[in-house]
Amino acid sequence: MRPLVGLSSDELASLAKELGQPAYRGKQIGRWLYHAYAATFDEMSDLPAGLRAALVAGFTIGTGRCVSASLATDGTEKLAVRFGEDAVVECVRLPYEDRVSVCLSCQEGCAMRCAFCATGISGFRRNLTRGEILQQFLLLQARAPERRISHVVFMGMGEPMHNLDEVLGAARILVGEVGLSARSITVSTVGVVPGILQLAEAGLPINLAVSLHAPDDGVRAGLIPAARKWPMSEVLDACRQYRAKTGRDLTYEYLLIAGVNDDPDQAQRLADTLRGAPGSVNLIPYNPVPGAPGFHRPSGQSVQRFRAVLEAAGRHVTQRQERGGTVDAACGQLRLRALSEPAGLGGAR
Repeated sequence: MRPLVGLSSDELASLAKELGQPAYRGKQIGRWLYHAYAATFDEMSDLPAGLRAALVAGFTIGTGRCVSASLATDGTEKLAVRFGEDAVVECVRLPYEDRVSVCLSCQEGCAMRCAFCATGISGFRRNLTRGEILQQFLLLQARAPERRISHVVFMGMGEPMHNLDEVLGAARILVGEVGLSARSITVSTVGVVPGILQLAEAGLPINLAVSLHAPDDGVRAGLIPAARKWPMSEVLDACRQYRAKTGRDLTYEYLLIAGVNDDPDQAQRLADTLRGAPGSVNLIPYNPVPGAPGFHRPSGQSVQRFRAVLEAAGRHVTQRQERGGTVDAACGQLRLRALSEPAGLGGAR
C-alpha cells in the first residue's frame, strides 16, 4: 500500500490522473492531508465515492501511528510514533505564548554516537522517508488543531545531514503544501561539513544550527566522535559559506557539562575561535541521560559566568528555554527504548 503523505500537490495531481480523475482532485487530496489532517479516506467528503474506493484499495494515508503520548507539566507533549513494524521514533510539540514549535526526528536512532546523547547511545537503525518525517508533524498538529504549528526544528532523533534528501523533501512540503515559512524551519547538525555545503545549495532559506559543545577540537572530539573527521576550522568555514550563500544567520549550540566544558577560560577560547564567524551562541545546560556516566549539569552560576565571558567578547548569546524534562523530552533525552525493550514505546532524548 503506497502512502500519500509525503507527496506534493503536483504529485497527487499526477496520481489522480492515473486513477482516471481530473488533476484538481489531487489538490483536494492534498488539502485533506496537509490542512484537515484526515486520518481516513472516508473523511475526504468532497471526493467521489469511486475515487475514495480506489484510494482505499491501493493506498494508505501514511504508515505511522501514535503508540504513546506523554504530557509534561509545562505543556510539552512527546509522542512515540511507530512506522510499520520496524521503526519507532519520538517527536515533541512545544507550545509557547507566541508560537508553537515541533521537534521532528529524521532517523530511527543516530550513528553519530555523541557521548552525552541518549539517541546516540541507542545506535542507528534506519533513515526515515520524507513522508514519515511529515507524519510526525501532522500527528502533532492534529492533537491540538486549535493552535497552528509555526516552527519546525530538525533536532529530534538522528543527524539530518545523513538523511538530507528526505529532510529537504519534507521541508519543501512544509513550505509548499502546509504553508510554513522556510525561515521558521531549522536544521541542526553536529558539523557534517558536506551536508552543510549541500544545504547551502538547496535553495531553501532555512536556519542552520551547528552543535559545537567545545572551544577546541580536543575537547570536542571527546564529546562528538565526528569531530575527528571534521575539525572546527572546516566546520566554521562551511558555516561562513552557508551564511554567504543563503543570507541566513546561524546558531552555534553549546551544551554545558559541569567540569568538562563550562570553565570561563573555555568560554574565552570559544569566543576567540568564533571571532569573525557569523551567528549567535545558544547555551544548553546538560540534561541527565542514563548511560552517560560522569556527566553532570552545571550550576546556574557556572552558566552565567560562561555567558558573561562570551557577551563581554561581543558575542550574542541566548540560553535554551528548557521544556519537557518531566517526560524526558528535553534536549539530548529522546531515545529509542524499543532497541532494548521489545514492548517499550516511550523514550528519552
